[in-house]
Amino acid sequence: RHSMLSACNEMARNLCRTAYNTIVYEIHDYGISLHDVDGNCIAEAPGIAIFSGANDFGVQKGIEFVGRENFKSGDVYLLNYPYWSAAHTLDALVFTPILVDNKLVGFSSCRVHLLDLKQKDAGYVLDSTDMSQEGIFFPCSKIYDQGIICDDIFNIIRFNSRFPERTIGDLQAQVSAVHTGDVRLKEIVAKFGLDSVVEAMEEINQHGERLSRAAVARLPKGTWSASDFLDSDGVVTDELVEMKVIVTVEDDRMIIDWRGTNKGAAGPINLPIGGTFAASRLAFKSLTTPDSNICAGNFRNLEILTTEGSLMHATPPMPTFTLWTGLLAPEVVTKALAQGLPDVVPACSGGDVCDVMALGVNPRNGAWWLEATNDAVGMGAHSGADGEDGIMHVTEPGCRNNPVEILESKAPMMIERYGYRQDTGGAGKHRGGVGIERAYKFLAPSTAIVINYKTLTRPWAVAGGSEGVKNTVIVHPGTPLEKEVSVSNNSFDVDGRIVNLTGGGGGWGNPFERETSAVAEDVKQGFVSVAKAKDDYGVVVDPKTFAVDESATAALRSKVGAK
Repeated sequence: RHSMLSACNEMARNLCRTAYNTIVYEIHDYGISLHDVDGNCIAEAPGIAIFSGANDFGVQKGIEFVGRENFKSGDVYLLNYPYWSAAHTLDALVFTPILVDNKLVGFSSCRVHLLDLKQKDAGYVLDSTDMSQEGIFFPCSKIYDQGIICDDIFNIIRFNSRFPERTIGDLQAQVSAVHTGDVRLKEIVAKFGLDSVVEAMEEINQHGERLSRAAVARLPKGTWSASDFLDSDGVVTDELVEMKVIVTVEDDRMIIDWRGTNKGAAGPINLPIGGTFAASRLAFKSLTTPDSNICAGNFRNLEILTTEGSLMHATPPMPTFTLWTGLLAPEVVTKALAQGLPDVVPACSGGDVCDVMALGVNPRNGAWWLEATNDAVGMGAHSGADGEDGIMHVTEPGCRNNPVEILESKAPMMIERYGYRQDTGGAGKHRGGVGIERAYKFLAPSTAIVINYKTLTRPWAVAGGSEGVKNTVIVHPGTPLEKEVSVSNNSFDVDGRIVNLTGGGGGWGNPFERETSAVAEDVKQGFVSVAKAKDDYGVVVDPKTFAVDESATAALRSKVGAK
């Protein structure tokens, strides 16, 4: 097991060393896995957690499409057909079969967000209404044939991408990563023997299943439902889009039922079934076996139900480019479970992956540039602790933001402010984590794509806590053009600005039960203002010394409690 995990980590290091784009080597927008002969995950490297299970789905579709008997050593395949790959067009899956003495042993896979595959808009598509607008599809196309490059496929990409060098560069980095997995798994077989490795693969998944069943068996039993909303579908922009789920815990298994979300969207927020599997698995894994390495066996006691042709089970030609439904789905599951397990699950995080992607022509060299970053949010509090402040969304714990120094060196932009956003964490016995503020200034005419689907509803709380503050994105601040936006494509002249204000996590428990010393420390650190300490927590804090006025606090809490 540890040899396989080490191989995956080496695959990730190889990918980051050879990738061309900061989206890969800085943000870590990738998923890397080793699989058994049936495509089941046996080991993964840290990356985007929402890809956990998505690679399985894609490799298994590849086995079905290519035919197990047709795989040859040195073959490498490219899959980005959303309904098979479990993600959108740009989240391309590269995988290779691993054969020892002409016998198929497993697969090595690497999923990366490629920069451009001729989708209708550069950067990101926010308003497609049909799959034909979302780029070129590769349905398990062979890009290496027994070690020989298939130039035709690479030329199709090269002559259709707006960023051919960087897109091809990242694709070749993926090939390098899966080759590393191939080599390392063969070395493991040489060291331990084929029969032992095959037996170990099955035992990894059986052990994962035992852990998962034992964890679910310890949970309270019941059925709970919840819903949450996306701001819009990108096409019908004045209607919230509801996601509904029913979660049942019975015996040692769980059922996550999305059939209440039975309407497909006009815009590109429809989720392929593999993406729904991955999102549901993430919520399940986080609750049941968060401290063990992921494997397919963890999910043998999880049943996921959907309605074909719906928001949670897209079918051709439904548009799927904007995958934020899958990023919000895990916390809808958590929201349902919070009703029956308030001491186990956390409150909602800041609620979204707050993405700003910008592009334009760099005046320094006349070349097109494109950079992106996912800004951090506050985490939801839980029964044992406060939510963490300003970290990556729950679907991206293996990812990082794009550093200021990288953005400013790669693109004509300046980061004018970057820090925590005071008073955004929901009040509670345990405080929700605070979001962040990042202010961008463009030094050349630019386009900025805002992808934030949670600016109209607030992060929910648990056990009597208060909601977190919602996400807010402001374009052209301080000018007559100033406005708040959600999912949008925005143009800027020189010195144009955009401010991303990310949400805070929900609180847990009665705020008036929070230790007064903890509130004072929050004020001292700048997470909570003096006014909010008084209004939300009933704690009177001296703004200069940060000392608590215990008598005034006791009187205030007693007065409010009496009401």
